[in-house]
Amino acid sequence: MPEVNETGPAPADQRATAEAIERGGIGLSVTDLLARVAPGAEGAHPAARDEAELSQPVASAAPEFSQPVAPAAPEFSQPVASVVAEPLRPVAHDEAELSQLVARDEAQPSQPVAPDEAQPSHPPASAHPEPAAVPHPEPAAVPHPEPAPAPGDEAAPAPRDEPAPAPRVEPALVSAVAALAGRYVPAGHLPPDADFVDAGGTSVHAVELVAALEADLGLTIDLDEVFADARPASLVRRATRAAGVATALRQPAAQTTTETGTPAPALPVPSPTATATATATATATATATATATATAPSDAVTRPEDLAQILSDLSLADRLPFVGAPEPTPPRRVLLTGATGFLGSHMLLDLLRHSDAHVYCLVRAADEEAALARLGEALKGYALPWSSEVHRRVTVLPGDIREPRLGLPDDLWDRLAGELDSVVSVAAAVDFLRGYPSLRASNVLGALTLAELAARGRPKPLHHISSVAVFNEVGIPSMGEDDPLAHIDRLVAGYDQSKWAAEVALRRARDHGLVVTALRPGGIGGHTRTGAYNPQDLSSGLLSAFARYRTVPAFRHLNAAPVDWVSRVAVAAICEPDAWGFDYHLTGVPNTLDDVVRDMALGGMHVRVSDWEEWRAGTLARLEAEPVPELGFLTRVLRSPTALKLCEATLTGPAATADRTDALVEALGLPPAARYDARAQLKTFERLAGDGLARLPHKDDQPYLWFSETTEGGVGPVGVAPDGPCSMALTLSVASMHQLVAERRVDVRGEVTCPAAHPAPLTVARGDVWVRPEEGIPHRHGLRHPLLRYRLELTDADGGRWWLEGYKYARARRDLWRQTRTLTVELGREGRPASLAGEVVVPADTYVRDQIDGIRVDPRLTGREKRAAKLTWLAWFGLEMGRGLAGPFARAAADLLDLRRTPNPTENHR
Repeated sequence: MPEVNETGPAPADQRATAEAIERGGIGLSVTDLLARVAPGAEGAHPAARDEAELSQPVASAAPEFSQPVAPAAPEFSQPVASVVAEPLRPVAHDEAELSQLVARDEAQPSQPVAPDEAQPSHPPASAHPEPAAVPHPEPAAVPHPEPAPAPGDEAAPAPRDEPAPAPRVEPALVSAVAALAGRYVPAGHLPPDADFVDAGGTSVHAVELVAALEADLGLTIDLDEVFADARPASLVRRATRAAGVATALRQPAAQTTTETGTPAPALPVPSPTATATATATATATATATATATATAPSDAVTRPEDLAQILSDLSLADRLPFVGAPEPTPPRRVLLTGATGFLGSHMLLDLLRHSDAHVYCLVRAADEEAALARLGEALKGYALPWSSEVHRRVTVLPGDIREPRLGLPDDLWDRLAGELDSVVSVAAAVDFLRGYPSLRASNVLGALTLAELAARGRPKPLHHISSVAVFNEVGIPSMGEDDPLAHIDRLVAGYDQSKWAAEVALRRARDHGLVVTALRPGGIGGHTRTGAYNPQDLSSGLLSAFARYRTVPAFRHLNAAPVDWVSRVAVAAICEPDAWGFDYHLTGVPNTLDDVVRDMALGGMHVRVSDWEEWRAGTLARLEAEPVPELGFLTRVLRSPTALKLCEATLTGPAATADRTDALVEALGLPPAARYDARAQLKTFERLAGDGLARLPHKDDQPYLWFSETTEGGVGPVGVAPDGPCSMALTLSVASMHQLVAERRVDVRGEVTCPAAHPAPLTVARGDVWVRPEEGIPHRHGLRHPLLRYRLELTDADGGRWWLEGYKYARARRDLWRQTRTLTVELGREGRPASLAGEVVVPADTYVRDQIDGIRVDPRLTGREKRAAKLTWLAWFGLEMGRGLAGPFARAAADLLDLRRTPNPTENHR
């Protein structure tokens, strides 16, 4: 199949075929896409300056791309020769190169160009001749090129009668920015063409870098621009273009030192008037750009320079060799990337549990010892076992998915190519703020490197963890496993673009015979049994905010599934040869807005539904007023106009359908997909609350369900028959069903009237009732089984503090009705032993009236939800009471049948 960005003209029928394969019938045609990145070509429409600057040929992304590519044979009668190209590492300008740039700029000074002035277009692509094929018996190495030149890197050739050079990028300024950025990365220095985030800079460091650039260099850069492409040279280029004047910078307050320790060349000092004007222009332009971006319509498009880079990256798949079909047997040796991540760590354990495979784990580390330690820490952090058996069947490979040949030695690369049975690509940079240039090395070039490994030596299937983010276009009609992907020109988030580019590139690899399985999860929720979760997952962040602030934005569907189900199904597809080579959606059963509201209401978390903008503004205001470190990434997402588009597409998108996945699950006898509901999220919510991300219902919140209980009886001094009256008027309440399931506890408020303790009623300051405490373990040699335990903290009118503790017991007697109503109590002052003891009983005529018919439910719930809440409480409480009452009779039956070998010490007295 011809490359999308090939320099020679392609026949119309080949372009139509390419469009049908890559686009599935929707989106811009290939010609239109090329017109967007080469507006000077014949037939292109007039474009703004940013698009016009893309006149440079896409094929010039790297010098190695000049290697000839074999044209498709008319009848495919001969195998297509592979192209041998040595993989490249990202190239950084060294000092010599910078000196040459300085000399060149001094020799050829250029003038600033107004922001609205169009750049000259490149000569037509047809001027470049069609390259010839270079045969070679070995598979081709997919090169890691330098990023495609964005507008402004080099001035395009201008017509002789209309010179219009691009704004000049000062090498001295680039060095100054690189030196400043180097303070915030672990290595202490940053090459001009190295990505700040890839070098170890965090989002917090990015915020500090933006402030430092403005304070030290007078360079106003939006935070989104740093995440989009954090190479110092790119930052300077875009800041210069935004300002419209290359000298819109002031002299640094102190001399800056480059990463090599030598002083950076001094920057030219503009006049005060020019500086003030230029700085004001830069600030105004940046502010206007940010405002326009934040208020951009839903059909915002991909940046032209990113589109050019994506098209260039797609062509790399065409350099893969043609391969035969792999052997259709379950894999015995598997390479797994991303094993230290959330999904990858669970997939590693599932591969070990459900196959006999030995797993090679690529781990980013300096050496094998560090890689092994990092893998073990990751598994233990997700509550997964790290045992000697796991260690025996795992081999760690220190490397990096972003490097050519994964950063592995050549001999190890060749050995893996000949020994592996399967390649599983899980590793990816998941960051919704970074742009495509910053993510392409991990998410696109890394996937192509794994495709190169799968095609080398013995044929191997490649199982690629993609994402439903490939559909993240606002207004997309459907999300089926075989539906067309989103329009690439309408994906604005770098993460979405990178996952789209990786999957489309691997579709091209399928045309070369490579067996590629695309597994697309949606949101990956926490483990249903351990509660382990991914704190950086957008779904986890949104659910945390829902539970913490009790508000939910209006949405259509949440395509999310628990990690244990996603991992199990993914591993099943990897181990089943008949499942290879297809696309699967690992999204489970999508949640609707009604489902989420109902689940949270059932858990006692009544939420208010608001529109997206209101919810975003309110949540952001709360996060800024009371920062939650664990939700810092969500704060940055809600501030970013680009990330907001991703959220909008996620929340307004259709439900993902998974017919092929459902058929596979059924055929293999796996647990079917189920909705990720309140019960499945229970353990995760507990861990989220424990880590400070969410807030579970508290007894101070509006009760979810409550009812009254009155008791009457008498108490007296301990050891003496009760001779004084005592009564209690209590209100028992439940904050959430989670409280019952997790703690089996009911909250208590009310008063205790006991003249023997104090003439005035005692007020309940804090009270709890436990249902079947300690699993109903019997007291006093098995004669009394506790049904309920009461623990009340009381205060009197004089400020004195008291305590009351009581039990409702079950015995092997016929008066079951009285047992459920009788409470044995002890009462005393705080810090002292009990001084009063006795028994109080719930009157028979008030029990049904107060505790069944008198149940009240949160008035904010609908009538249907109220009935469900009441029936759920009665069913749960009735079941617990039934188990408690049956215990003594089961024990008595065992005594009668003499099933116990060891007599009880009190058996002779029964």
